[in-house]
Amino acid sequence: MEIIGIGTEIVECVRIARMIEQHGELFLGTVFTPGEMRRCRQDKKTTERFAAQWAAKEAVLKALGIASVKKLAWTDLEIEDGVKGRAVVRLQGAVKDQAQKQEVREILVSMAHTRAYATAYAIAVKG
Repeated sequence: MEIIGIGTEIVECVRIARMIEQHGELFLGTVFTPGEMRRCRQDKKTTERFAAQWAAKEAVLKALGIASVKKLAWTDLEIEDGVKGRAVVRLQGAVKDQAQKQEVREILVSMAHTRAYATAYAIAVKG
């Protein structure tokens, strides 16, 4: 297993809450897939879950070395619930193209949150 890159992100949950409050569905629909929005809204700690999803997406983009590319769609990257609490990363569009150029086989991601902060860590593995 060869590691292509690692990424980490920490975000204040209140920052994400403000974005949701100020921009509502426009913000949510730009950043999160319908599946992510559904899963976050089902969680008792909705804001913290959205913040963790945000952090995970940022960490994945950093692991791929493409966090600063402006033509990427946030929704080309989806973090799903996997078996036994292990998150699964699904890519499509330009994000998937960038990952394929680097021969990324898998992206491992871990997320955590408190009331104040959400954090995520991602590792891109070559296949």
